[in-house]
Amino acid sequence: MKKTLKQLAAWLNEDMSAYDDTVVSGISIDTRTIQQGDLFVPFRGEQTNGHRFVAQAFEKGAGASLWQKDEPNPPEGIPLLFVDDPEVALQEMARAYRNEHKAKFIGITGSNGKTSTKDILAGTLAPFFKVQKTIGNFNNQLGLPITILQLDEDTEVAVLEMGMSGFGEIEFLTKLAQPHMTVITNIGEAHMQDLGSRAGIAQAKFEIIQGMQPDGLLFYDGDEPLLQELVAKEMHLNAVAFGLEPNNLLYADHIHANANGSSFTTHGMIEGDFFISVLGKHQVKNTLVAMLISHQLGLKNEQIRTSLEHVVLTDMRMQQVQGTNGALFINDAYNAAPTSVKAAIQFIATSTIRPEKWLVLGDMLELGPDEQRFHEGLAEEIDEQEIDYVCLFGPRMTHLYEVLKERFGAERLLYAEDDYTAIIEKLKLANESSIVLLKGSRGMKLETILQAFTS
Repeated sequence: MKKTLKQLAAWLNEDMSAYDDTVVSGISIDTRTIQQGDLFVPFRGEQTNGHRFVAQAFEKGAGASLWQKDEPNPPEGIPLLFVDDPEVALQEMARAYRNEHKAKFIGITGSNGKTSTKDILAGTLAPFFKVQKTIGNFNNQLGLPITILQLDEDTEVAVLEMGMSGFGEIEFLTKLAQPHMTVITNIGEAHMQDLGSRAGIAQAKFEIIQGMQPDGLLFYDGDEPLLQELVAKEMHLNAVAFGLEPNNLLYADHIHANANGSSFTTHGMIEGDFFISVLGKHQVKNTLVAMLISHQLGLKNEQIRTSLEHVVLTDMRMQQVQGTNGALFINDAYNAAPTSVKAAIQFIATSTIRPEKWLVLGDMLELGPDEQRFHEGLAEEIDEQEIDYVCLFGPRMTHLYEVLKERFGAERLLYAEDDYTAIIEKLKLANESSIVLLKGSRGMKLETILQAFTS
């Protein structure tokens, strides 16, 4: 985005009597990351007031700033645009910029795999289009508008991640972004405490179609009965099912992993053998979405095949890290819910990359009143004949520990409630023959364990 304050004021139906020719070239809500020429957006909350940092924002290169009209003592001599509510103004500016932008907009939601799917899709398209994507977790009512406003005028494809914790949030985001294509990666159990059931989660994710262009296209997890039911009720919805089952319009089989990534064969809308430099059957499933959208945008199979071989995911998504103890760590510790944890365990159990297999699992958060059942249920995926060592961390993992201790001896099973030390000591036994999965919710910070073997 590159706009004058006069243009921004027109978007917001506000007056701009001075500094109207001032040009801003980006958006920032944080003085620590502000870039030269950014428009600073100060928010007023219970704990802090961003207006206190406006002067600092200009010292660090801000080109202009919003200022809430009822906030006293606005500084003089600097370009300010006065608004009723900076958050609403941010969203309205994003809506106006979206309406005039010519890029293809793609919205991605789902319980798991949003970021991986975003990365795989953007990486597949990048050699052929100018692509911009959601950075980090800027996927909510503040992050999405910032992402849109940071788009360059000549961006051809915008890949936007959409997150939520309750009903109505995805609907707001999708109506702001007005995507040409949308994706629902899967339905898991995260946010069960707010949405009540998996059916509720599916309904909340399905809101993504509410803002889709009239001729838009939905790509959804066709292995999920809850989504099948919702799609069937929308008679005029253009939808494509992907997955690992043969009933999907695109499905994958013959999935094999090695130290470099995963090979697989696709059937249906795209036929052929492909390879992606990412581990995990669930990541192959995410890859199918990228292939479908790339195909929709005109790429040929060979172009898709070549791009996939060079895709790189955001850190802590099935990330391979060589430990100083010789072990191969699979760092998948960015987030966790039962569906994604089981998928990661299945990968380790069936992997032939290293013979000795370790699981380091942290608590799964935000699962509501059934959290004990969900933690205990992980035991179904942990076969003592396939997994050599299990280390569990966090107060909720005691439920899994109580189930597993009947099958694993004390030498193979370790539980720690709030201190990583014992797990780090145990992992010193891992070596060149070991593959170690780190998987837990973001709040468990399992990457702390990895740091002991990478420094």
